Amino acid sequence: MASVSVEQDHFTCPVCQDLLQNPVTIPCGHSYCMNCITDWWNQENQNGVYICPQCRKTFSPRPALCKNVIFDQMVENLKKTKLHTAVPAGASCQTHFDLHEEFPPSKPYKMIDPTGKKRICHQHNKPLEIYCRTDQRYICYSCSVNTHKNHTFVTAIEERTKKQNHLDQTRGNFQERIQQREKDLQELREVVKNHRHSAQKAVQETERNFTELIRSIERSQSEITQQIRNQEKVLVSQTEILMKQLVQEIDVLRKRDTEMEQLSQTDDHIHFLQVREVE
Repeated sequence: MASVSVEQDHFTCPVCQDLLQNPVTIPCGHSYCMNCITDWWNQENQNGVYICPQCRKTFSPRPALCKNVIFDQMVENLKKTKLHTAVPAGASCQTHFDLHEEFPPSKPYKMIDPTGKKRICHQHNKPLEIYCRTDQRYICYSCSVNTHKNHTFVTAIEERTKKQNHLDQTRGNFQERIQQREKDLQELREVVKNHRHSAQKAVQETERNFTELIRSIERSQSEITQQIRNQEKVLVSQTEILMKQLVQEIDVLRKRDTEMEQLSQTDDHIHFLQVREVE
């Protein structure tokens, strides 16, 4: 790969190997394009732990990303002064390949590079068929007997199998949690359903009780009203009899009073005495 000026290298994203675009600096001090580090964390995130692609420092929770205004201005100055050194065709893909090789993702990674070709060691031009657990990177056979001598190795397939098993176990845990959550959700739905059913029964029972109470009150009102009317009828009848007797008595008395008045006015002393004697 063509050499890059020191000034430009300071403002090159370690992920895409290009000048920083919307540069952000994470808590460990390393800077990236906002889209690059966002995509990296979206792919690499496991159980809420976020890793710096360079120093491998971990963060939890996920750090907030804020634009580095100073870096952004310096990058713009570099562009204006044309300090951006051209990169040979295919170099970006190789660099991206090297970065993943140095910091392998936690998820299984197919042994092909971004161009779709088989993963090849750029130093020895041999297939990457071995995984160095000491350095946590894929290497070729020549690397294993030279720069990685005395390190712990497994085949790429073995490492993939190990990570695949871990992934399957993690997925199994997630599926168990999903099933438990679905069970909890169903139980809550049943609680809501039963509560609504109980509430509906209570409403219906209350309506039935009030209806019966209203009917009972109406019956009692009718009975009491009838009793009052019956008492009224008896009382009025008795009173009318007494009134009739009083009217008759008054008529008799008035008749006698008239007769007595007439007698008191007579000049016939004999007749007056005879009538009084009869009484």
